[in-house]
Amino acid sequence: MQTDLWNYCLNLYARPGVEQACLHLQDQGLDVCVLLCAAWLEARDVACDEVRLGQLNACAGPWQREVVQPLRRLRTHWREAAAHDDALAALRVQVKALELEAERTLLRRLESVTQGWTQTQSQDTCAWLQKVVDDAGHPDCDALHTLRVAINRA
Repeated sequence: MQTDLWNYCLNLYARPGVEQACLHLQDQGLDVCVLLCAAWLEARDVACDEVRLGQLNACAGPWQREVVQPLRRLRTHWREAAAHDDALAALRVQVKALELEAERTLLRRLESVTQGWTQTQSQDTCAWLQKVVDDAGHPDCDALHTLRVAINRA
């Protein structure tokens, strides 16, 4: 397993069904970067609690609202028009690259927040994913199941 969050996310996201599951959960209001960070923390048996989840959300929220989401909105807004305009299509590719770099920056920030967080000392499962999902108001269980299966095969 990769130790840094970015490489863990790249590996997990490439697994069958994970991209679609993440996009579906994102459409339901989940922050995919926080979700992937939660998967990483869960895989590493890092102890979870509401305070830590709050720290992740406090880190991610402003960056998502002010940087990632405006880039995503612009990219998706240009989707149809870019199909008929090569110059706009090229700009859309650049916006997509900026969006990905913004997400990478957020993942670095989330990893930084987790510095010093220790593994759980008990045999209890660290329910990071469940905490993130519960916090978002019960998104699609099938998408979450797909994500869990991919994590368990890591």
